[in-house]
Amino acid sequence: MNGVGYGPSGQRLDVHRPEGAREGLPVVLLWHGRGPDERGVLAPLARLTASAGVLVLVPDWRSDAPDGGRAHLRESVAFARERAAEWGGDPGRVVLAGWSLGAKAALGVGLAAEGLDGWHPRAVVGIAGGYTRPAPSTGRAPIDELDGAAAAGHALPVWLVHGTADEIVDVAHTRHLNAALRQRGWPVALEELDADHAGVVLAAYDRGLGRCVPAGAARAVRAGARTAGVLARAAGVARGVRG
Repeated sequence: MNGVGYGPSGQRLDVHRPEGAREGLPVVLLWHGRGPDERGVLAPLARLTASAGVLVLVPDWRSDAPDGGRAHLRESVAFARERAAEWGGDPGRVVLAGWSLGAKAALGVGLAAEGLDGWHPRAVVGIAGGYTRPAPSTGRAPIDELDGAAAAGHALPVWLVHGTADEIVDVAHTRHLNAALRQRGWPVALEELDADHAGVVLAAYDRGLGRCVPAGAARAVRAGARTAGVLARAAGVARGVRG
């Protein structure tokens, strides 16, 4: 289902359900990157993840909003918690994920001891993100949250994905966070893929359009399938995606 409205700001999100969807599906809330209102960039990845038996919600949000998009991100979380059940989702099994700037936003919430207004996702997935500068969701750098969260006894599962050919956000950023998490005993898994910044989410950058579009190259298709697999596993679904 495309273009469902959420929140008082009037933003839109897409709902991706598996075929023959049942009740009690795990939910992945997937945030796109810096470009405003680009939920369509993640549609191929979301559909592939949904095929494994996951309800995937992909909202638009605007990093160019006066608050950096914080209200949109928070409104999308409220939507997932309040309305996922309408499409068979279990609001108690929400995984928060993001790509690029969306990854920083997701990890900002997932690594904060207080979560988002006291709410914590079941797990968090960061795809091709950088984590040493303030996240639009919290205003604080995700990597600076680790000691406070550890002291509070809060350490939810973290899944990290990054392309080794990424020229936009170097894979070293994710490796650094992975090492810091492991040093503190967090449950963390890192998947490095043979892909660039867009390929890791089954997309390709079109210079003529000035934006990402669905990818058809075999390398990106393979990488996207692996990323979808990580999202599904983070949501607790063991069976593979339909690549």
